[in-house]
Amino acid sequence: MANVKLAVIYYSSTGTNYQMAQWAEDAAKQEGADVKLVRVPELAPMEAIEQNPAWKEHYLATKDVVPEATIDDLDWADAVIFSVPTRFGNVPGQVKQFMDQAGGLWFQGKLVNKVVSAMTSAQNVHGGQEATLLNFYTTMFHWGAIIAAPGYTDDAVFASGGNPYGTSVSVDGEGNMKEEVEGGVRHQVKRTIDVASKFIN
Repeated sequence: MANVKLAVIYYSSTGTNYQMAQWAEDAAKQEGADVKLVRVPELAPMEAIEQNPAWKEHYLATKDVVPEATIDDLDWADAVIFSVPTRFGNVPGQVKQFMDQAGGLWFQGKLVNKVVSAMTSAQNVHGGQEATLLNFYTTMFHWGAIIAAPGYTDDAVFASGGNPYGTSVSVDGEGNMKEEVEGGVRHQVKRTIDVASKFIN
């Protein structure tokens, strides 16, 4: 059986979604997948980033460590895990621009049957996590992707807050996670790889 090629693509201002992406990367490697961990390019000007010490610290700590995501990563992957924060119930502009660049792959039919799953975070428990994932998945329908949402397929989903669309977490003003979601992330990755393996084999 061929190994699933999994791209873990994240955008993170202060580190929450980077941590979730790292858990996803580790879980995927434990499942035997070929994994790429990449970050969506930052578009905000440095003047804006410097207004938030946590954002600046995270940006400087990762900009030369984690490779930037490119559309080639989508082409390479059998499956993709996205980890992105919510912005007013939708994905950040950085993520939207990245997705908009996939038009060429979409036109060539190269996004059809990609297995996709997504995770998110927000400052408030009802800060738009579910809306963000549902809005994100709308684009996946246009791609012809296969959405591997976690549903209620494992106790880890309930322990991580019970979001059937994807693992989601709320954070405090300093960026500390209010819920324990690592188990949910790991289950979501395992499920995504399991679904993808059925397609490639």
